[in-house]
Amino acid sequence: MSRRVRRLLRRLSGRAPDTTPPRASPPENPPASPARSPREDLDPVAVITAYHDRTRHFPGRYARALGFLDWDSQPDPFRWFDGCPRVALPVVPPTDTPPYEAAFLEGHLPPRPLDADSLAQLLGDALGLSAWKETGDARWALRVDPSSGNLHPTEGYVICGAIAGLTEAPAVWHYQPFLHALERRAPLQQSTLPPQAVLIGLTSIPWRESWKYGERAFRYCQHDLGHVIGTVALAAAALGWRTRLLLDRDDRALSELLGTDVQVGPEAELPEALLWVGPELPAENVVLERGEVAGRPRALSPEHQDWDVIDQAAAASTRTTTAPPTNPPLATPTPGLEIGSAPFGLRRIVHQRRSAVDLDGRTGIERDAFLQILRKVWAGAGQVPFSTLPWRPKIHLGLMVHRVADLQPGLYLLPRDPDAIDDLWAAVDGSPEPVDAGGLPLHLLRAADVRQHAAGASCGQAIAADGCFAVAMFADFDVLDRWGPWAWRWLHWEAGLVGQALYLEAEASGIRGTGIGCFFDAVSQDLFGLSPARFRVVYHFTVGGPVDDTRLQTLPPYAHLDEARATAGMG
Repeated sequence: MSRRVRRLLRRLSGRAPDTTPPRASPPENPPASPARSPREDLDPVAVITAYHDRTRHFPGRYARALGFLDWDSQPDPFRWFDGCPRVALPVVPPTDTPPYEAAFLEGHLPPRPLDADSLAQLLGDALGLSAWKETGDARWALRVDPSSGNLHPTEGYVICGAIAGLTEAPAVWHYQPFLHALERRAPLQQSTLPPQAVLIGLTSIPWRESWKYGERAFRYCQHDLGHVIGTVALAAAALGWRTRLLLDRDDRALSELLGTDVQVGPEAELPEALLWVGPELPAENVVLERGEVAGRPRALSPEHQDWDVIDQAAAASTRTTTAPPTNPPLATPTPGLEIGSAPFGLRRIVHQRRSAVDLDGRTGIERDAFLQILRKVWAGAGQVPFSTLPWRPKIHLGLMVHRVADLQPGLYLLPRDPDAIDDLWAAVDGSPEPVDAGGLPLHLLRAADVRQHAAGASCGQAIAADGCFAVAMFADFDVLDRWGPWAWRWLHWEAGLVGQALYLEAEASGIRGTGIGCFFDAVSQDLFGLSPARFRVVYHFTVGGPVDDTRLQTLPPYAHLDEARATAGMG
């Protein structure tokens, strides 16, 4: 790789944050949390719950981190496997087809055949680059999938059979977004995967996040995993395909399938999720046997900072069973959700999505637009991207409404599962009043100007007060005892899915959103009078009118591609 490209790669991360806006970062040297590391002899549910409690932010006391950015050890945001064949994928520019609304209900679009072009479109729309940003000597990549701090801990893999124009034999591939190419990691010695289906494997590299965020980084890895599940599901829906989270392999078996089981050390990839993508629902008992792995991962950083508590949390939440959750998805459609006639395409919205770094404090939205956004974060039968998950919603929304026409400013609650309403109300200190919301169970908790409260709960970030509304996502932690400690990851994935739906709906509504990873857990709970015994906050989000940074220049995503591929020896 040329020196120019290597210098470019060193600048790619940490410049354009997604989950925590830079102007509201924790103090330079936050005091360390006094909580002790979870003991190894504790039950795994107790260990992952202790990690969640340990990594809470408090006013004046943030979760442990270095307190500064060690630029000399900044991780490469792209994983490179040296010593394995690479296959270039065609770049498929976004168009106005399919229409934006059409992809949000399964079966609404006719399925495309699986070939090199459609697979390239799937990967480009789910994991590819969306633009470059440049100011002065600094230049960094943006991607379709949102990521905390633009650090991108998630890696994507493709498991497929023979595909016209791409490969004649079944194989396991790693997707390399900088090159928009596939790296062939291993042959499949045995495969019963149907010819029109592929599997997408997802892993996390916690080091990419902990470099900046310290102990709290494992939370952000799971948010990002949820964002990526959402981008894959919607990219597949644009092709008329369905997506499902497969749970018939535990984490060890998934790691062995992807060829990441031999990785060790701080840059090792953690197995996370396996997604079925195809025109039909998953077939049962798909047999996959991987052959010998080729290639070695290139180092991401010359030095590392160890965060033992992340290793403990990852070990405790490792899935060791193939038992599915005991709570099948909702069987009824979302109240009031209709396929609209938006005059723009889904893929244009997907590729133009950005994370707001500032909101104007003036822009408002109409009540109908607000309710349409809420419908898109519901999880009715066949509703993409939530149809990917094999369980009923476990994430419920606390809404801090500031500027919605014909709706009182104040605190609202939206249970995303009708069967959870009684449990949620029992945990709330107050008497929620129903609001006419077109069939959605939206309830007013308290009418008031809550802008200062929203900012205060979001680590003092004004961006939570300057939008149309902000969101606190509450997770039902009871599922950890019922399903296992790995459900902690699942809760964060579902929150990431909600965030991805909010990102796209904000763009489609002519405004912008951003996830907020820095929030005060206890302050958020107290604001809504919500007992933390069962429901805990896992993510914040805000939506409003963006303030663009005029110092930044936006450049095309793949103008560098010919030179980069030539430098990588791809001809």
